[in-house]
Amino acid sequence: MNRFLTAVSAAAVMLSAAAASAQDFRALAQTDLQAARDELRANHPAAVIPGAAGDTFRSWIDGGLADAQSRVGQVNSGDAHAYLMRYYAAGFRDSNISITPTYEGLGPYFGISWPGIATGWRNGRYEVTYVHPGVRNAPRIGDVVVSCNLTPIEEYARAKLDRWEGNLDTEAGRVTSAPYLLWNRNNPFVSGLPSTCEFQRGRSRPRAVDLRPVPVTPGVLETAYRATVYMPPATPLNIETVDGRPWVHVHSFADSAGWDAFNSLVEGQAAALRGPQGFVLDLRAAAGSSAYTSTARGYGLANRIWTPEFTVSRQPAAGEITYRATRGNRDWYAETLGRMQGDPRFVQEAGPVIQQTQEIVAAFDAALASGQQTFTLPGRAAVADTGAANPVQGPVVVLVDAGCSGGCLDTLDLLTRLPNVRIAGSTTATDSIFIEPTVERLPSNYSDLSYGHKAWTSRQRGNNQPFTPAQGLTYTGNPSDETAVRAWVGTLFQ
Repeated sequence: MNRFLTAVSAAAVMLSAAAASAQDFRALAQTDLQAARDELRANHPAAVIPGAAGDTFRSWIDGGLADAQSRVGQVNSGDAHAYLMRYYAAGFRDSNISITPTYEGLGPYFGISWPGIATGWRNGRYEVTYVHPGVRNAPRIGDVVVSCNLTPIEEYARAKLDRWEGNLDTEAGRVTSAPYLLWNRNNPFVSGLPSTCEFQRGRSRPRAVDLRPVPVTPGVLETAYRATVYMPPATPLNIETVDGRPWVHVHSFADSAGWDAFNSLVEGQAAALRGPQGFVLDLRAAAGSSAYTSTARGYGLANRIWTPEFTVSRQPAAGEITYRATRGNRDWYAETLGRMQGDPRFVQEAGPVIQQTQEIVAAFDAALASGQQTFTLPGRAAVADTGAANPVQGPVVVLVDAGCSGGCLDTLDLLTRLPNVRIAGSTTATDSIFIEPTVERLPSNYSDLSYGHKAWTSRQRGNNQPFTPAQGLTYTGNPSDETAVRAWVGTLFQ
């Protein structure tokens, strides 16, 4: 399924805490919240398409607005503004709805204070994953956090992290936000550094530990986070040989990842990838976006390895796509069509996509003229088996984790249909059936709202359903220990 992305983002806005007063940020937050609500109400398909997938949207769009507006008085900085925008967007429980800063934000390694301890989400628990050298009376790595500030840890984590740092209703949200459990990230809406937490080692009784701030020196929080959560290498696309078999690295779907050179590398090593020894396709942390379709990146990779003749009959049928007939959604498609037609390379390589987009614009015009709220178009139909032989002789292990999102999930929809392919690692992120993002700048100019403007109501993978490796294919060790990960993956080929 194509995921068109707009190219409407303007130049980055550089913002400092001194750029406006606290009162200004409160006013900006109030205006941006209302504008986001109005845009979603006017154009998001979940507002008018019935079904369970849209229930949270319909209950949160106004209820969540009131919740967020009740917190506006605490907005005292650009960071606080960004946090409140994130909170409102995350409350929809739809990873395709987000409100993100237009300037360089906090980043994953930011904190203003910490106790010298990082925690990770391991086996359904918060465990200590990193202890800074010199921290006195500290828990040990592997100790389980039982409570903080006399609050059971699940309740504490929900208040501290949920919606602010991640979606704790998902495994992926737990994993990526877990390091922040004990950190102060300058979020005025939640508690900062806890004063006391209880840690349990094995079957022993929990032990209370008083936590004291440790200096935040350059690089120390990055070290702690990287010791907890897998982070992609500087070169996200590459092929290397590990234990005598190719290891294909795809850790990004972004345009800037270097796809032209990587695709040439894949084509040059296609014979080795198809050999009887098998290969690893590493999709950990494979996030990012492309100008028109990140899914096409993954499908293009599969076609280069398995050949289009073999994959075409195994690609999931699109089924029916439901569009909300609004002027705003129609204009998005018309503008996207104009960009496609103005891109010579896209014209050369993606003529059918241009034709499809022209048909969608025409359908919008017809629906608007007749006063319809929605209309439905058939997607790509299933293709009969061509009889082409599988060119890949060996087994394939596809390695995933919580960072596999967006186009990565669509790519897995195809890969899981190919023979001798096994999904291994840990549970991926999720995405809703409301896809293909519109991006709108909010009035403050400090935030962009992004949301899916059409509904893939017949998608075979359920709404907000992740990929979870089967028993025996789940990695339970330290995800940041690359040596251990590779040794474990090697056992899957034995």
